[in-house]
Amino acid sequence: MESFLRWLERVFARGNEIEGTLSEHWRRHTNRRTIIVALLAGLCAALLYVYFIQPPDDFPTGTLVSIPEGATLAETSASFESLDVVRSGLALKVLVTLSGNSRDVHAGDYLFKEPASLFSVARAIAVGAYGLEPVRVRIPEGATTKRMATILSAAHLQRFDAADFLAKAQPQEGYLFPDTYFFLPNTTAATVIKAMRQNFDDQLATIAPQLASSTHSLSDIVIMASILEREAYNTTDRRMIAGVLWNRLGRGMPLQVDVTFAYTLGKGTFQLTKKDLTTPSPYNTYINKGLPPTPIGSPSLDSLLAALTPIKNDYLYFLADKHGITHYCKNYACQVANKAKYF
Repeated sequence: MESFLRWLERVFARGNEIEGTLSEHWRRHTNRRTIIVALLAGLCAALLYVYFIQPPDDFPTGTLVSIPEGATLAETSASFESLDVVRSGLALKVLVTLSGNSRDVHAGDYLFKEPASLFSVARAIAVGAYGLEPVRVRIPEGATTKRMATILSAAHLQRFDAADFLAKAQPQEGYLFPDTYFFLPNTTAATVIKAMRQNFDDQLATIAPQLASSTHSLSDIVIMASILEREAYNTTDRRMIAGVLWNRLGRGMPLQVDVTFAYTLGKGTFQLTKKDLTTPSPYNTYINKGLPPTPIGSPSLDSLLAALTPIKNDYLYFLADKHGITHYCKNYACQVANKAKYF
């Protein structure tokens, strides 16, 4: 009996030994398989990212990309691939479709500040996240339409066309109000002009009583205001000079203001020559009587009010010295004396 028990012990011991060996073998095999599966999964993920998900090398950062009205998801996906917005148009189409937004692609202009992944692009077009932020543009008082075109061209308004702006804006010289504006990056010339003209009309509405009581036409008021904008930098001088210039016009005298030459020749008062003063031009207020044919820039509300509410005086001449102080005279002899005194 004792021998039999010992034999059983040896059998059980051998069985445990075999079981341990098999278990270790299985664990090693399972670990190896797990590692292989993990490596394959990682490799697939890496390939998916490299070939489909990550932004293309030439991603159009900071450039408008558009989805036309009525464009299908297939058309949009193909377009975005050709524009290097995504690496695969098919992948974009599949992702948007799987998200349940295949019919919710939003048309319009999109702007990405930095390269976007496939998932980010898919979300943007599905929810209409256009990425458009207003651009601040300051149009200074007295600016001409030519200067406005230069300022707006430098403001990164990607749909703005300077030539188109000038063609439409120059006939409205003086009627596009100078102010600080906030335009979207896809703003066009037509939109800019509409906003600036609407602002001008809104400003006029605030001085409607003065306009109604004026004996001058709106055209004459705007032209006079554009001159005052360049001639003086404070309300009192503008109103005084308005009185002087209306006096000269009332007497049939030429205005003889230098600022109109800045509009045609680009020269200031201290740059003008005697030849300039005799150059034939509708804007030469030395050889032509009356107001120039158009405003010479966009006047501020202060200048418009100055033209409407001049300080009544009996002066016919004025000049500003090199310190910006304006001196007034009733006759030409006084004016000549002031020139000799201050220049």
